[in-house]
Amino acid sequence: MSETNIIETENLTKSYGDFTAVSKLSLHIKKGSVYGFLGPNGAGKSTTMKMLLGLTRPTGGSFHINGRTYPKDRLAILRDIGSFIEAPAFYGNLTGEENLEILRRILQLPKSAVEDALEIVGLTEHRKRLAKKYSLGMKQRLGLAGALLGHPPILILDEPTNGLDPIGIHEIRTLVRSLPEKYDCTVLVSSHLLPEVELMADDFGILNHGRLLFEGTMAALKRTAEAAGLPTYNLEETFLAMIDIDNRNRGERR
Repeated sequence: MSETNIIETENLTKSYGDFTAVSKLSLHIKKGSVYGFLGPNGAGKSTTMKMLLGLTRPTGGSFHINGRTYPKDRLAILRDIGSFIEAPAFYGNLTGEENLEILRRILQLPKSAVEDALEIVGLTEHRKRLAKKYSLGMKQRLGLAGALLGHPPILILDEPTNGLDPIGIHEIRTLVRSLPEKYDCTVLVSSHLLPEVELMADDFGILNHGRLLFEGTMAALKRTAEAAGLPTYNLEETFLAMIDIDNRNRGERR
């Protein structure tokens, strides 16, 4: 494993019977970066994230996180990761602070961890409000606070801006973008809002039908697109063209 990469997967594969959700996936996520993990619905993004979190077992391949290897170091890997997968669930009749306190006790973290996490996501003044009274944006921020408890070195975020209005999206993007520098962490983020990911991420991985089509910086993506005669005006145009060509090529191979 490269010293600069905090997450590496090698030919990571997940099959369900005859269907392969993720196929021989090799990712290289640099320490201290925001990595945008992109793909259409059903591309295998969530399955990959669940494998990294130990929620589903790979069919083949391996992965290494922060110098540790799965499955040998599974528990140690989990302690290094804060996650936000799909819509976070909370106890509506408890306050935001009380919800985080439950997580803190499970994780056996110091009492100051809750206060720190609330401050990071800007919920300190709303900590005594019942979670069911939170707006959608506040619930998303509370979910991020849960992921940030204890300042884990790695964050895995699946659609953190889902359902938010433009102001909420801007707030979450600004927060995620600031995390590596402020808290010395690495962020793997998946989102279907490509213009936001373009503003947020240092590197990108583009997945389609479980296969990695591209990995690298925006500048490298533009060079790859130009060489293939694809549009390079922005991430969204390049992404859509790349997916379209891959789908057509897959149709020809069948």
